[in-house]
Amino acid sequence: MSFSPHPPSLSGSNSVEEQRSRWERKRSRAAKELVQTEQHYCQQLELVTTFFVEILKAKGTLKEDIREAIFIYLSLNSYIQLKKNKAFRRFKTLQEARPQFDNQKLEDLLQMPVQRIQQCPATDAVVSLFPVGAVDALSEVSQRIKDNAQRHDNHLQLCRVQKLLKGRKAQVLAPGRWFIREGWLNIVPPKGSETKPKMFFLFSDLLLEAKCCSPLSFSSGRKYVGQHAYPLRDAAIEKVFGHTRSSGGLLSLTFPKVKLLLMSSNQDDFNDWYQCLSSAIRYKPINAHP
Repeated sequence: MSFSPHPPSLSGSNSVEEQRSRWERKRSRAAKELVQTEQHYCQQLELVTTFFVEILKAKGTLKEDIREAIFIYLSLNSYIQLKKNKAFRRFKTLQEARPQFDNQKLEDLLQMPVQRIQQCPATDAVVSLFPVGAVDALSEVSQRIKDNAQRHDNHLQLCRVQKLLKGRKAQVLAPGRWFIREGWLNIVPPKGSETKPKMFFLFSDLLLEAKCCSPLSFSSGRKYVGQHAYPLRDAAIEKVFGHTRSSGGLLSLTFPKVKLLLMSSNQDDFNDWYQCLSSAIRYKPINAHP
């Protein structure tokens, strides 16, 4: 016959109390951490308000619309507007040199609101600190921020490619279009002449063939002339060879009015082109990313 120092009901009660106590300690630590990080977050944002926003307003160095545009672009990690404004660049460098910034850059501070939402821990202890539905709302906002960031990055890629291209067939900025990849491939002609290296830009709905403006160099930074645009809606792709681990391969791309044979001597590059083209051909929705 076994002996228990406490009646079963009392022992169970102690166990529940211990669990409740551990849970409250976790909850207390989570609340303390949130308060501390929130205080630091507010202090960092106050630096931006004090040493950038308020001083710029007081000095009248920039017009309000230009000032807002610069801050928006910096918060999106885009430096186009910054490069255009020498006065703001000088002011930014001067302010960032203050000891209060501790070698931090303005663009890093401006991205904190986005990072704050995305990095908020979703542990049970933290979730218990928020009202019902607040965590779901936070997750929804975080996902919306990620989607907006992806759309912004894609827009920058489209703008970059557009600047590389010349010619009436090189219009790449279009609603719902997503950039996928770019690179050199050799076109194999239907008759036995030599292959021709061409630059290809692959988008979610389009394959654009281009040639280098200067045939003497394929170095980066060159301009390209768009030659042919191939819509992917009714395209089909097939590996002619390159199924095994070899030195490259040959792809067959069939469009309603033309057929392309594209070759790469690099196996990894060949496989990536095949995967990307296959995904783009299967991609149907207009307003989503592939």
